[in-house]
Amino acid sequence: MGQAFCCVQVDQSTVAIKESFGKFDDVLQPGCHCLPWIFGKRVAGRLSLRMKQLDVKCETKTKDNVFVNVVASIQYRALPNKASDAFYRLSNTQSQIQAYVFDVIRASVPKLILDDTFEQKNEIAKAVEEELEKAMSAYGFEIVQTLIVDIEPDEHVKRAMNEINAAARLRMAANEKAEAEKIVQIKKAEGEAEAKYLSGVGIARQRQAIVDGLRDSVLGFSVNVPGTTPKDVLDMVLITQYFDTMKEIGAQSKSSSVFIPHGPGAVRDIAQQVRDGLLQASTL
Repeated sequence: MGQAFCCVQVDQSTVAIKESFGKFDDVLQPGCHCLPWIFGKRVAGRLSLRMKQLDVKCETKTKDNVFVNVVASIQYRALPNKASDAFYRLSNTQSQIQAYVFDVIRASVPKLILDDTFEQKNEIAKAVEEELEKAMSAYGFEIVQTLIVDIEPDEHVKRAMNEINAAARLRMAANEKAEAEKIVQIKKAEGEAEAKYLSGVGIARQRQAIVDGLRDSVLGFSVNVPGTTPKDVLDMVLITQYFDTMKEIGAQSKSSSVFIPHGPGAVRDIAQQVRDGLLQASTL
């Protein structure tokens, strides 16, 4: 209907290419325009000024001979002041962009090993964007942004990388566990050594106290009972302690049976054995 009245409507974010007898005449901005077709005026086509996105998947090889699929996302749009170039100079914009992306990625990734490829994907995206901006600006297009959205190695490579990572973590955990067990053993040995040392000190003090007590008893008895020798007093003290020990053994309800020689002669032998043991301990 608009063509019948020589009126053309151009939508927002769109420009129309006006031709006169097949030759480029003007770029029509959004709005209503009068094109008298009887004078050879017509709209050759329309060009969207909206930003578009193209995802390009490129297979290439890294420096360490690992094949990866690099997915690049290109965001671009036509420039209003170069609408005629964008309309006439390229027949397939997406194919042209894809070719430049392939060229840059296959020139950049083979210089990097697989680990560096993941770390330097921003540098790869920047290189792609610079090359596209330089090439596509001549055709009336602006490269808004370039992103490397994914790097996909072969499934076997990913599985191997995961196994390497898992093995490294297991090795680290084993080292930490061994170090913890080492610390526990060291602390345990130090505790046992300290306990034995303190036990030895306690036994030594106990024996010293026994010796001191016996000495005091012998001296006190010798002074208070004239005519007694230190040996007689020591025998009596040892025999007294012997009977006290026998009493304690018999008083225990859960004591095991103990068989020892007992009699008047045995008492003298026990006293002699106890005295010799104490004298030897004191000498050591």
